[in-house]
Amino acid sequence: MEVVISSQDELTSDEVVALYRAVGWSAADKPSQLLAALRGSHGLVTARLDGRLIGLANAISDGHLVVYYPHMLVHPDFQGKGIGRQIMTALQSKYADFHQQMLTADGDAIAFYQTMGFERAGSTASMWIYAGDEH
Repeated sequence: MEVVISSQDELTSDEVVALYRAVGWSAADKPSQLLAALRGSHGLVTARLDGRLIGLANAISDGHLVVYYPHMLVHPDFQGKGIGRQIMTALQSKYADFHQQMLTADGDAIAFYQTMGFERAGSTASMWIYAGDEH
């Protein structure tokens, strides 16, 4: 299995929506906004297997001090194979010298991100106004 990790990928709406639906993320219900958000990201890394989009992560940033990683997802058929780690390693390499790298994680993702060097941010609490339907 040779997975191609890229930061120079051209995404199509159909493949992005299919990936987001496969992981059950409600952003798939807003395909034009989702594709525009990914294309407008400060950083974007994709994973493909035989040309098929199987994972991606994006970053939003001020370009100098702070970066936030809002999305990182791998198709369920390919989870647990190190693909998420490859994606995040590639994305983080762009921001290695930044003062602050941030993300929000829940469930099993917390342990994954801890292995990537992330830790709970003091006594802060994640807060949001959210239009999605997953919990």
